[in-house]
Amino acid sequence: MKRKEFLRGLGLMGISSLAIPIINSCSKDDDSGSSTGSDSSSGSGSSSSDCSVTPSETAGPFPTITPSSLVKSNITMDRTGVAFTIKITIKNTNASCAALKSAIVDIWHCDKDGYYSEYGGTSMQSVNYTSVHFLRGRQTTDENGLVTFTSIFPGWYSGRATHIHVHIYNAGGTSLLVTQIAFPEGSNSAVALVNASTANGYTKGLTGYTYNASDNVFSDSAAKEMSTITGCVSEGFVLTHTINVAG
Repeated sequence: MKRKEFLRGLGLMGISSLAIPIINSCSKDDDSGSSTGSDSSSGSGSSSSDCSVTPSETAGPFPTITPSSLVKSNITMDRTGVAFTIKITIKNTNASCAALKSAIVDIWHCDKDGYYSEYGGTSMQSVNYTSVHFLRGRQTTDENGLVTFTSIFPGWYSGRATHIHVHIYNAGGTSLLVTQIAFPEGSNSAVALVNASTANGYTKGLTGYTYNASDNVFSDSAAKEMSTITGCVSEGFVLTHTINVAG
């Protein structure tokens, strides 16, 4: 009996010792899997390190067709993947980079397989998603210049690094800036960890992936459009980023 009790106690000790890394697995992932831009101290991407306007980029080839009809913060719809929260702060370079309240912010990005809603059935994108509107949304900044979206971590497609498109307007609807958000890369980055997560449906890995340095959009401006990403695959990631506009 004593031997059995000893072994039972040993088994419980073994479980307890294993429970600590399981409970803290996201914290460990945060240490190894968190990704930061060059201005990681601010937690808001490198655009917040100075007061110059964030570089403008193309809206194409898949811009939102009628963004005013997609006012929502949860843009996931039926898409599956690793949970992802997107926090974007808009600042006004015409006011010493003070937070820009009541700015209109549209975002859109591809799903885990690299496909966009509202397009398809062409040589540009074979799968036809012309009748749906997933992973697109519009929000208005609060008094801190912040908008928050709930989504899934974007996948990638040939020729492009992982990215998010952003179009910013003033309160009156005048366009201020079209830009894109870059993601940190590296062996322990969120991009690497997510794309290795076949259990969450990311089946392509990074074979054939185009990195920021070779991306035709980010190759000359990635540092100015780099986001900060924290979190882990099991509990999701959070992107924070600051965009400066002449408001």
